[in-house]
Amino acid sequence: MNSDNNISLKKIGVFYDGNYFLHVSNYYNYFHPRKSRISISGLHEFIRNEVATEENIDVRLCQIVDAHYFRGRLSAQEASQKGNMLYYDRVFDDILMSEGVVTHYLPVRIKQEVKMEKGIDVWLALECFELAFYKNFDVIVLITSDGDYVPLIRKLNTLGMRVMVLSWDFEYMNDEGQKMITRTSQDLLEEVSYPISMHEIIDNRIRKNDPLINNLFVKNDKNIITSPTPAVVPEGEKLKSNILSLKSGFGFIKWPNNNVFFHYTSLVDTDFNELKEGDTVEFEIELNKKGEQIAKNVKRIIDDSIGNRLENYSSEFEHNPFAD
Repeated sequence: MNSDNNISLKKIGVFYDGNYFLHVSNYYNYFHPRKSRISISGLHEFIRNEVATEENIDVRLCQIVDAHYFRGRLSAQEASQKGNMLYYDRVFDDILMSEGVVTHYLPVRIKQEVKMEKGIDVWLALECFELAFYKNFDVIVLITSDGDYVPLIRKLNTLGMRVMVLSWDFEYMNDEGQKMITRTSQDLLEEVSYPISMHEIIDNRIRKNDPLINNLFVKNDKNIITSPTPAVVPEGEKLKSNILSLKSGFGFIKWPNNNVFFHYTSLVDTDFNELKEGDTVEFEIELNKKGEQIAKNVKRIIDDSIGNRLENYSSEFEHNPFAD
């Protein structure tokens, strides 16, 4: 005969640190061999199965009864100045809504080109503890890497709840040649009941074609936002477009599929310090060692028109704002 522990429903609450989740999803979409974003529905299926394994119970008795997503977000006016960001924000909201995830947003302010996100972690912690207290979850799942949540976990432990943390550790070289490292707080992992190293699970099972792991990633079908195929450009062809953004020694030129990166060393007869966002430039496209398009022989031109060359491409190939 089954014990009461084995026949009672296990209630799961899931809480997303949205900025961290976006960072992880971008990594798998742009730098990992998977080349695909994390699927919300697939992640929830994975969570239910992991809880079932840890709690030694049938997966059918493990149900996500609450899921909440916390993130800072640009104002409508600021987002409208960044291509199709408003559209992609709405699409992602639709995805979250379809999976029963409640969204919580606070405004992001931009000061001297730096995004300022304040109060999200405090809001997540307060909301998580309040819901845990009133809804009496059996297992709470945190999708975060931040050690600042250790006090929250200790409070949840006093309520007799088990806490699971989904963590990703990875590193990669970005388009500017900088080594980017993401590590989960060790203090955080030591406090939780169920630390789950997602990067290890994904990479260890990737060769076994595990359906549960495959479902963690967005399928490339017509219902899913995917990165469009780059426009084929003959080698050496002169192109025209506008500078989208400039930073210390590098920038991006508006061009189909994720725009194109350029370094100041690629400039021809042009001083980087004289360039401004919106300037029209002439350039060529080459592939770097990772097979990504980059701009070479970039030259500022006086003519402010984009030219007929760019008009041949659909505006739907705007830069995906989900990228970092």
